[in-house]
Amino acid sequence: MTTYSAAEIEEAYAVFHGHVQGFQESGDWHGYADLFTEDATYVEHAFGTFRGREEIRAWSVATMTAFPGGVMTGFPLAWSVVDVPTSRLICEVRNLMPDPGDGSVHEESNLTIMTYAGDGMFSGEEDIYNPMRFLTMAVRWARVAEQHGNLSDEGRAYVARYAK
Repeated sequence: MTTYSAAEIEEAYAVFHGHVQGFQESGDWHGYADLFTEDATYVEHAFGTFRGREEIRAWSVATMTAFPGGVMTGFPLAWSVVDVPTSRLICEVRNLMPDPGDGSVHEESNLTIMTYAGDGMFSGEEDIYNPMRFLTMAVRWARVAEQHGNLSDEGRAYVARYAK
């Protein structure tokens, strides 16, 4: 197994993270899968395990262009650490929602484990979080947004489907 320096892993992730912000800003997530090796594995605890770029692409495009993923405004890191022997970067990602209209802040975090494969590519990602906390946050945000006329029809359908 090749060992990469912490600096190389951190630099590769900074580039990766910059691309993610660009995908969020453009709303086009098709290129996300291209940041991974052809045989990459993506473990997403609520949606399943995706193997290879095309499965990762299908999941990321569908998820990040629909409510609530398509509404999120950014994914800044709260912290990160590199485990050199395993070529992994572990971080806490903040998933931010926009101001719903009253200035309140709505976000939920996840832990992410990225496995670096060299040449700026990652061979794996695992997102660890509580799906019910994400759901609660998204519904809470949507209710405030609706009060201020800032909720889309898709957001209303989400609330109708998932709010109890």
